[in-house]
Amino acid sequence: MKKVVLITGASSGMGKETAKLLARNGFTVFAAARRVDPMKELETLGIHTLQMDVTDDPSIVNGIGRILTGEGQLDILINNAGFGQYGAVEEVSMAAARYQMEVNVFGLARLCQLVIPSMRQQRSGKIVNITSIGGKISTPMGGWYHASKFAAEALSDNMRMELQQFGIDVIVIEPGGIKTEWSNIAMENLAASSGQGPYKKMVDKMLAMDQQFQHRYSDPAVIASLILKAITVRRPKTRYHGGFMATPVLTARKLLGDRMIDKMMMSQLS
Repeated sequence: MKKVVLITGASSGMGKETAKLLARNGFTVFAAARRVDPMKELETLGIHTLQMDVTDDPSIVNGIGRILTGEGQLDILINNAGFGQYGAVEEVSMAAARYQMEVNVFGLARLCQLVIPSMRQQRSGKIVNITSIGGKISTPMGGWYHASKFAAEALSDNMRMELQQFGIDVIVIEPGGIKTEWSNIAMENLAASSGQGPYKKMVDKMLAMDQQFQHRYSDPAVIASLILKAITVRRPKTRYHGGFMATPVLTARKLLGDRMIDKMMMSQLS
């Protein structure tokens, strides 16, 4: 039988590319996002599309129910939905900070809660959580985003140990810089939150750096290929990373102390 996959955040970028790649490789793919119109082209490839807002519980309950009723199983969950609420911790409103956590952490966790019972019953399944290299190292102006990704990494480690006994793999994918809508949205949030006032100089540097690096970001297909590898090997790694600067950043985090990391970060923004 074909493996059934649900991918959230599939209206663009990594989610959309992953949906296409998995469909080409024989999976039954359900692509979910808040915006359905950008996924119309996926339907021509035989991909099922779902309107799903990961912060709206009835929306995700109905989506999971539709898949389980129609297919009788859900073998792989790919938690890809997410965004970056950038801005100084002092200046990002608590409402915006809570929404960041709702999307990147609680939405991910709730989807896991909904799919685990069926996976546990069939004693097999894979949960793939898309975090970030920003789940291992924090940069100025991204405090709430990094907090959400650090949390997603911790939840993934916890679930991996809890679910191993039921034959369920929990896999983390840590992208570096990828050519998607994510960067533009994060920088728009940064400018709106902290573009004026005491952090303006740092914000201006970050906006300029983002523009400088845009052309060096990796294609979303890099991450799609990592996901395909992770869900098809017999014994997947606990973590995979890829994309612009992923390897050097994660290596630096392992080898260097906090003060050296701080110095490297601030040297780019001073």
